[in-house]
Amino acid sequence: MNSSNTDKHKEPVSLLDYFKTWPLFLLPQHFLSSLIHRFMRIKNVPFKNQQISRFIKLFNVNMNESLHQDIDQFKDFNHFFTRQLKADARIDKTDDNELCCPVDGAISEIGNINDDQLMQAKGHYFNLSDLLAGQQSLVDLFRDGSFTTIYLSPKDYHRIHMPIDGTLQEMFHVPGQLFGVNRASVKTIPRLFARNERVISIFDTPAGSMALIQVGAIFVSSIETTWQGVITPPRQKSIQSWKYKDEETMKKFEEMGRFNMGSTVILLFSKNNIKWDANLQPNTPVQLGQRLAHLSGKS
Repeated sequence: MNSSNTDKHKEPVSLLDYFKTWPLFLLPQHFLSSLIHRFMRIKNVPFKNQQISRFIKLFNVNMNESLHQDIDQFKDFNHFFTRQLKADARIDKTDDNELCCPVDGAISEIGNINDDQLMQAKGHYFNLSDLLAGQQSLVDLFRDGSFTTIYLSPKDYHRIHMPIDGTLQEMFHVPGQLFGVNRASVKTIPRLFARNERVISIFDTPAGSMALIQVGAIFVSSIETTWQGVITPPRQKSIQSWKYKDEETMKKFEEMGRFNMGSTVILLFSKNNIKWDANLQPNTPVQLGQRLAHLSGKS
């Protein structure tokens, strides 16, 4: 990667962006996230109802889509935040030869992996080895492949669904920092997604190998999957790994996990297996179930 050419085309970073992000280096990130974990599970009815009501107004949450619309039906704030939607609120709009979006959110970046380099923001790159915690077999698997990064805002639906049929092969929990993942942080913090805590799930799919990565962030108090339950907390100091023997097969659009507070999902696919829709660009809003890509040669 030519550094002078990269610098020339970098997304501009404002002084305000730096002011938004530098305090994150000073904050006790994991301690604050543990406090949020407890806060979100307070069951005192007047308290949790007040917090839920404030959140709905502050972020303009569309409660008409929620399976439960009476806030008294949520036992705590976390139950509200990870709320289930009505059955017809999201549908799979894709054909068998297409990928569906796994979450509600907005595209942060999308495109091809250049050897082992992924774009974090325009002109800002990080590498597969860092993202995949040095697992060289996985780096080789996704080298020159395809990727997209999708940011979930606080108002979004926070359950994650399968973008394609898949058989789970292995999973890793990688401990790390908990920097924010908003646009200011993405532009100013080098290797952000490779520095933050994350859960990496590897699937065998009709589009070849797929990695679905749940990236933690400041105040993301918990990450879980449907097959393993809560992965974090407690937070470990070393990489944890699980191997599976084809017993975990999941269908496209099936729920596979959730964030207890919001963050980012990264999808990786091996080389020449998918083609992203041309209308998907950075900052494009996306919704669970919409088409993201065609399987290569099957459009």
